[in-house]
Amino acid sequence: MPRPVWSGAISFGLVTIPIKVLPATENHSISFHQYHLEDMSRVRTRKICDLDGKQLTNAEIGKGFEVSKDTIVAVTDAELDEMPLPTAKAIEIAGFVPYESIDPIRIGEGYYLQADGQVANKPYTLLRKALERNSKAAVAKFAWHGRERLGLLRVQDDVILLHAMKWDDEVRDPKELAPKAMELDDDEIDRAILLIDSMTTDGIADQDWATDRYTEALERVIEAKAEGKKPPEMEEEEAPAGQVLDLMAALQESVQKAQSARGETGKDATVHEMPKKPKKKTAATTAAKKTAKKTTAAKTSVAKKSSAAKKTAGKKTAARKPRRTA
Repeated sequence: MPRPVWSGAISFGLVTIPIKVLPATENHSISFHQYHLEDMSRVRTRKICDLDGKQLTNAEIGKGFEVSKDTIVAVTDAELDEMPLPTAKAIEIAGFVPYESIDPIRIGEGYYLQADGQVANKPYTLLRKALERNSKAAVAKFAWHGRERLGLLRVQDDVILLHAMKWDDEVRDPKELAPKAMELDDDEIDRAILLIDSMTTDGIADQDWATDRYTEALERVIEAKAEGKKPPEMEEEEAPAGQVLDLMAALQESVQKAQSARGETGKDATVHEMPKKPKKKTAATTAAKKTAKKTTAAKTSVAKKSSAAKKTAGKKTAARKPRRTA
C-alpha cells in the first residue's frame, strides 16, 4: 500500500469526512543516472551558494520570492501551512455536475481518498453511495503544493477518487489549430465509421496494444548488456508497397486489416467505390481539345517528313563506295 501524500478532510456542506490521499497510479518507467563516460563514475547535482561557493544541504535551503532586484522575501513552510485559506486542510466540495460534462483535457493525476479512522467510515460511505446513485461528480477546491487547485471527485470500485483539474485559463484555445473546412461526402464518413467499429473493444484492459513495449524493449537491452551480450536488434518491418494517395482506398484497406486481425470477415467489410460523375464539357475545354488535335497533327506531319528525309539520306550514303587509302 502506498504512503499517504496528503491528509485533511472532505467538506460536504456541514459534513466533515477525515481522509488520507494516496497515489492512484504507479510509474514503472526505467530511470537512469548520469555517469562520466571516461571512467563511469557517478555524476551528481550539487547545490552551491553563489556568494561563498559553499555546498549546501537541504536543511540550509529555503524558499524565497524576488520582489525586486535587491529584495528577496523568504517564505517558510510553516507560513505556507498556516495561510488563512479555507481549503488549506480541506477538500471543499463546491457543487456537483454530470461526469460527462467535464472535458477530459482538464482532468489530471488521480488519487485515492481513504477514510481516516472509524468515525469517517459512515460519512465517507454516504458520500460514495450518493455519488453512485445520481451518476454525478463533485467539483471541489483544495490547496496543495503551494497553490489552490480545482478538483473532481468520482467513485471507482467503492472508493472515492480525486482528480486534480486545470483551471479555465490553463487550457489553451485550440481554435487556431483547427484545419480549414473540408468537403467530405457521406461515403467517406461511412467508411471511417466502419473502421472505428471494426477497431472498437469493450475496454483497454487485456488488449495486445495496452502494453508498454518501450519499457520491455529497454529491459531486454539492459539485460543483454549486463550479460556482456550484444543488444537485440529491432526487427525490420515490411516496407509498404507504395504510398496510398487515395483516402477511400486507405480506409478500405484499414478496415480489412482490422477485421482480419480480429478474425472477422464479412460483406460489411467491402465498401464499393462511388461512381465518378462525368465532367461537364465547357467551351474552353472543347477549344483546348481542338487546339491540341491540331498541334498533334502538325507534329505528326513534321515527324513523317523528317523520317522520310532520314531514309533518303541513308540510301544515298549506302550507295557511296568507301575510298581506299594508299
